[in-house]
Amino acid sequence: MKSCTPLETEEGRTFFKEIDDVLVDWRRLFHKHPEEGWLEYHTTYVLGKELSKLDFSLFVGKDALISEQRMGVPDGKKLAQAEERARDLGVPEDWMEKMTEGHTGLVAQWDTGKVGPHVAFRFDIDALPILESDDESHTPQQTGFRSVHKGSMHACAHDGHAAIGLGVAHFIHRFQKQLKGKFTLLFQPAEEGSRGAKAMVEKGWLDDVDYFLSGHIGVLSLNIGSVAATTSGFLATTKINVTFHGKSAHAGMAPHEGKNALLAAASATTHLQAITRHGQGATRVNVGLLKAGSGRNIISDNGYMELETRGETTELNEFMVEETKRILQATAQLHNVTVEIDIVGQGISAECDSMWVDRLEQSCESSSTIKNVISSMRIGGSEDVTYMIERVQQRGGKATYMIFGTPLANGHHHPQFDYDEEVLPIAVETFGRLIFNLIKDSKGSDLKGGE
Repeated sequence: MKSCTPLETEEGRTFFKEIDDVLVDWRRLFHKHPEEGWLEYHTTYVLGKELSKLDFSLFVGKDALISEQRMGVPDGKKLAQAEERARDLGVPEDWMEKMTEGHTGLVAQWDTGKVGPHVAFRFDIDALPILESDDESHTPQQTGFRSVHKGSMHACAHDGHAAIGLGVAHFIHRFQKQLKGKFTLLFQPAEEGSRGAKAMVEKGWLDDVDYFLSGHIGVLSLNIGSVAATTSGFLATTKINVTFHGKSAHAGMAPHEGKNALLAAASATTHLQAITRHGQGATRVNVGLLKAGSGRNIISDNGYMELETRGETTELNEFMVEETKRILQATAQLHNVTVEIDIVGQGISAECDSMWVDRLEQSCESSSTIKNVISSMRIGGSEDVTYMIERVQQRGGKATYMIFGTPLANGHHHPQFDYDEEVLPIAVETFGRLIFNLIKDSKGSDLKGGE
């Protein structure tokens, strides 16, 4: 016999009729105004303004995260430019004061006042440094919500994740009388580059959480209505910025007086590819950006690289990091220059709890839109949500990272990335159905992950 929830009532059907179009509007607003990690001033304000209408308790800026735990914060010039742009978009000064110097993102909490589990959610909100396509075949271009910020784009569905988070908040508000326990919604900045989750984790939001839910639109191309209950194959990762410092000289008259940082950076790029791969699992290294020099007749005094390592486990990634550092330092010595190595992002490996497969199947058996529950999906990428998963599990809670299916004409991080917006209400419904499943027969937060 199929289990029924308030979603099968007229109230439930009315809620989704009302929320469908609003989810699309939110998604398109966020897409049109993408903001990269630690620069999400306008995005945070839009989220906060909407959540404040629903009477959530809001925590913004340093109230939402530990400032010193942020990684890869942009320089002062980029922060100032983004703050000025946010003011131009109408973000009030009292909000700007809370978020100044890259303290973006927020936490929203709802306490029902009734004994029940503590359920937490994470929604990432940042964009990527990608120039969005203006091809007429690209739906955001056709429909008028292409990015207006040249060189920044929501090419990884975080615009949709932010919209889904607002949808979940509206769900909690609408069905508050039928709920019990406490709900914490983390709208996380700077997921790209694995820079933001740790700062929220260390604030303690997840220390007493019984259930943690997170997820992603797409990843692999799937039909609308397909949802993966768990994800596997998270690769641990470290993001590294490298600067070689040399000495300029005239390339014709006095090359012997120079110390060539360009050659050091170029050599290091190829030497890194020679790191021995580990026999205990997958390992990766990639140099994604290389800049050096100022002119053809000048021995370069500067060389700059942005690179990353990955490993199937945290330990394997640490092996890659140590080898990377060794090669960078040895290359600098070889070319008689100095090297500066900065860790600007980091993510660990993690595993979802298997109990979510049964939970999702039970929750969605009455749904007419969630048609295919997949037990697990392997992604082979990195995500700093793993810090959140680990913290919840360390404290006895249960955590998962779901995948919400949509057809994908182009992969993530592509200038023409887009997805079917019908996935938005399906994700909200998935979270909502799991909420009702988790509070059913619950006797409180003493039942950590209880069945």
